[in-house]
Amino acid sequence: MEKSSVAQRIRAFRKLKGYTQNELADLLGVSIAILGAIERGTRKPDTKIINKISQVLHIEPDELVAAVAR
Repeated sequence: MEKSSVAQRIRAFRKLKGYTQNELADLLGVSIAILGAIERGTRKPDTKIINKISQVLHIEPDELVAAVAR
């Protein structure tokens, strides 16, 4: 996956796993508005939500934030 923002990576992994925003929001226990804001990059996800997203999508948290750390 190309180097990109956390928001872009979350969206890309969600789509790769076949989830809609609504489905992922339900699995995470957040509103679709919150997930949408995170995916647009207008809201930064905290560590707790990064960990939840990673668990639901079966990826390592580093895969979501690696692009930012580099």
